[in-house]
Amino acid sequence: MNSLCYPSRRLRLSLYLLLLSLLSQAVAGNDIGHEPSDVNFQWAVKIPMRDGVRLNATLYRPLDWQDKKLPAIVTITPYISDRYHPDAQYFARHGYAFVVVDTRGRGNSEGEFRPLDLEDGRDGHDVVQWIAAQAWSNGKVAMRGGSYGGYNQWVTARHFPANLSTIVPIASPYHGVDFPMNYNIQYPYIIRWLTLTAGNAAQGRIFGDDAFWNRKYLQYHTSGMAFAGLDQLVGHPNATFQRWISHPQLDDYWAERVPSSQQLEQLSLPILTITGYYDGDQPGAMQYYREHMRHGNAQAKADHYLLLGPWDHSGTRMPRQEFGGIRFGDAMMFDAFGLDHAWYQWTMADGERPEMLKDRVTYFVAGANVWKSAPSLQAVADSELSLRLGSQHAQHNVFVSGSLSSSHQPGLEQSHYVYDPLDTSKAERGDAEAYLTDQSEVIHTAGDGLIFHSEPFAEATEISGYLKLEAWLEMDVPDTDINVTVYEIKADGSSIALAGETQRARYRESLTAPQLVEPGSINRYTFERFYWFSRQLEAGSRLRLFIRPANGLQQQRHYNAGKPVHLQSKDDARTATIRLHHSERYPSRLILPLVSQ
Repeated sequence: MNSLCYPSRRLRLSLYLLLLSLLSQAVAGNDIGHEPSDVNFQWAVKIPMRDGVRLNATLYRPLDWQDKKLPAIVTITPYISDRYHPDAQYFARHGYAFVVVDTRGRGNSEGEFRPLDLEDGRDGHDVVQWIAAQAWSNGKVAMRGGSYGGYNQWVTARHFPANLSTIVPIASPYHGVDFPMNYNIQYPYIIRWLTLTAGNAAQGRIFGDDAFWNRKYLQYHTSGMAFAGLDQLVGHPNATFQRWISHPQLDDYWAERVPSSQQLEQLSLPILTITGYYDGDQPGAMQYYREHMRHGNAQAKADHYLLLGPWDHSGTRMPRQEFGGIRFGDAMMFDAFGLDHAWYQWTMADGERPEMLKDRVTYFVAGANVWKSAPSLQAVADSELSLRLGSQHAQHNVFVSGSLSSSHQPGLEQSHYVYDPLDTSKAERGDAEAYLTDQSEVIHTAGDGLIFHSEPFAEATEISGYLKLEAWLEMDVPDTDINVTVYEIKADGSSIALAGETQRARYRESLTAPQLVEPGSINRYTFERFYWFSRQLEAGSRLRLFIRPANGLQQQRHYNAGKPVHLQSKDDARTATIRLHHSERYPSRLILPLVSQ
């Protein structure tokens, strides 16, 4: 559930679109469960937890199951179990018991819902072991689900239920990394999500009221109020919101809620991680993956597969060819349910490894319209291209920009932009539907951002992996938020957002130990938390690097002060001049991971 990769105004769009699509599934009449029903289900099954709370579940089994003992798949969700009726029918039709469980305090489950908290993992353990002990179970239990359902799998696995056979975490948020803050940057969407999951029932219509939320976000954005008052502003005073924002950096509160290095070392089960290049929770999904690759034992790492594609948050579950203004090639489409089914057959029965997973990392090269595989993320790219930043102009616009070149170009030693946090005139600019191709922010840049263009690529060039920007920055304020985005600019002038990152200056050295900036000092800022992506640039395309303040309607307001950002208001506002150095002494550069053709 994340943040800020693509044009900054689109901050929570992909996750928002997912939730809207899920909210509509139950009545749309066109989902995968609407087939001739040969499945039985049992509603209001009560599963006891260790503390006496009973969770509500719906149990699905094949119509002809009789006394056969079945492998089971479980999804645990705060979004009300009815939503997963189509998924459950599909897998029950294919020979599994499927159990959909409301998290505690949601739906018809007892207890108090504490989002993303310690109860989730303990409850997941108890659910898995309860299923394994039932007369209809053969003792093998798998988990499935995306977003919160993906997170639930990881925190269940850290409790090592003996009968957990495999997990398939999809688009999984990681505490503090992408939700409810993105690398220590909070955002207004979290109160909208907390309203969706308030009480026992779904609050789908309230959540989906764009006009209401956009009006409230604009009111917050233009009023100059502190972020800490946002829950009051929207009419939903919320203890969870206040608890989350009181931990504005990755401290022990967040660390306690994710798998530890010791737990990852002990973890031993097959895992299929799935995320997308435009998935708001890619940072979380990849954080789990990287941490497991770092700390896991050799066999467990060999059994961990990663699937990456050009999907938004909802597309990680049900790939779509067209969204955000882009249509992807036919080869990208595949049977997502069929892949999951093949995975469960391989890991829980006697099936073969899914044909799609030819190696431990499988990814789609957008533009080239082909799938590729590699033994690891590090093995995907076989070279890199370093592009030096340079400029003949102190300030930029889309027509008078800086350069990205393989060698240092003579010119000015620095460029700069000015960010006035009290200027809210650009709060709503941009096309929310075509957010991957929209160029409004770039076109309307006039001294409040920096733009760099490369020369056209002479031949088609595949970029696959994590971008890296090393920028030497000087500022006259103790802190600010900086957004960087990289685009492909085709020969016809059209634009495709590739990847981006937002960094808070005080966390330039560490996400756990803030260090305010000494005004006037020149420091190296390493932007290396871009989203992972794969795209073949067309011959004749250029790259565009766009650097600007993170000042969109969907973002936390930063008034460039030194106090905690959630407590800053217009009374703390300071206009910032951000100078980007690109001299021989301070060689700012963009590094691209390339794949040979």
